Amino acid sequence: MIDPDTQAGWVPEADEDDEEEMPLSLRLSIADTLTLGNATCGFMAVYFTTTGILIPHLTGSQETGMARHSAATAVILMLCAAVFDLFDGLVARKLRSSPMGAELDNLSDLISFGLAPAYFVLVYGMVADDAHQRVAAVGAIVVLLAVVLRLARFSCVTVKDGTFQGMPSPFGALTVVSIVLLELPFVATLLAILGTAWLMVSRVEYPKPRGRLAVAMLTWIVLSMGLLAAWAFDAPSGQLLLQTGCALQLVMGAVIPLFATARRVNNFRDNRREARAAQLP
Repeated sequence: MIDPDTQAGWVPEADEDDEEEMPLSLRLSIADTLTLGNATCGFMAVYFTTTGILIPHLTGSQETGMARHSAATAVILMLCAAVFDLFDGLVARKLRSSPMGAELDNLSDLISFGLAPAYFVLVYGMVADDAHQRVAAVGAIVVLLAVVLRLARFSCVTVKDGTFQGMPSPFGALTVVSIVLLELPFVATLLAILGTAWLMVSRVEYPKPRGRLAVAMLTWIVLSMGLLAAWAFDAPSGQLLLQTGCALQLVMGAVIPLFATARRVNNFRDNRREARAAQLP
């Protein structure tokens, strides 16, 4: 636009050289894209839990097959979120991560491994025959708060390389849904869920999934997806296979920190022996 008095432009045209580039903090890396995939899977898990389990229950639908398919889909989506969470860390270490990568990771983990499993527990308390809705709601809140506290502590506390302090939130989320899928008595289910929530905020050490452990974790996730698919489509012995897989998930959640604690005790003893040997003349 031109000023009629001065014939000068009211707003000076900007040179291409003067245009500011997009701030570095707004650029998404490949790792960030994987992290957003994690958040998407967590949200879709909540969606399938609602539309396939909760709504049919509230409307009086007797179609158990749909509920089974939706439950399996929701848990498979949480497993997919765990895969995204595994690979976004690996990609970030190999390539680069944007300045907001850590924040994106925490927010995505809160959706996929905090909200989604807590909501799964809440819906379980509403649809299971022997469950108590309000008590299950308390258990769901405990799971959600445990993940919130764990993620906040992870951002603030520095631990030694190669370990997590407390059960990692993806492992904790999968353990929680495994407890629900085992269809144990309500009291046993609730106690196991509360125990898992405690492990997530505890100081028990868990190894980080790197190298062979990362490959083993990925293999276990793929195997779990197969077990869930067999159960969802009512394959022969599908229920038994699912319960076996869920039981193994619980065993691993309890055994892994025992091995880590035993290794820590052995290292402490070795250090004491070396210190005593160094003091001898």
